[in-house]
Amino acid sequence: MGDSPSWTAAPAAAERARSVLAAAWSCAVTGDGGREEFVGAHSVDEDGRVLLQVPDDSALLAAAICAPRGEPHAVLEFADVAPVPVRGRVRARLWLAGYFIPEDGNLAFRATRIVLRESSGAVVVDLDDFAAAAPDPLVLAEAHLLTHLADCHPDAVERLTRLVDRASLHGAVRVQPLAVDRHGLTLRIERNRAHGDVRLPFHAPADDVGQLTERMHVLLTQASAASCPRALQRQRTDGDG
Repeated sequence: MGDSPSWTAAPAAAERARSVLAAAWSCAVTGDGGREEFVGAHSVDEDGRVLLQVPDDSALLAAAICAPRGEPHAVLEFADVAPVPVRGRVRARLWLAGYFIPEDGNLAFRATRIVLRESSGAVVVDLDDFAAAAPDPLVLAEAHLLTHLADCHPDAVERLTRLVDRASLHGAVRVQPLAVDRHGLTLRIERNRAHGDVRLPFHAPADDVGQLTERMHVLLTQASAASCPRALQRQRTDGDG
């Protein structure tokens, strides 16, 4: 194994969108009946179809019953929020436009357009790719993993900055773990009036927490051996000047 990681892949848009949907606990629905917020009321099928439980007196339910079948009339919005307190905590937003069909006391949502917006910009997600994709295998464990790293191992986070190029760390006042997926770890670098993200790719994808532990150990070993900062893939956020 060389000194630097060779696996540089990142989640595809469809996989990232499915991960946002899998981790979300709440959603906002905008339709003809207005805007409603739902917490703990939705579930997701294997193909990404959203099932929403609504009260009998919900304006959304009435609108779905009255709307022409198959005609787009609603937008679902999900937010991906970093579990570690950082500046600019919303990492992504996911919008699903489409229509509801009453089904077994619930509302089944059929998406006709899917848009994912991250710091790098917005992208339209192919519907077939979305249905075929799977969430990242670490998505449900991510919050615990990142908060544990930030709260219990700040020394490890500091050591990982040795793998970041010097220019990316210029003016940094704080570095926190922002995200982790099977392909790599992302650090949030905060400055006085701006922030940016740096991605540290794993040498191979991690399909479970056990493999993630090994991938993190490799990164930390490389960081300990680093005699000078080295360049890795850098992702600038909208607030990074």
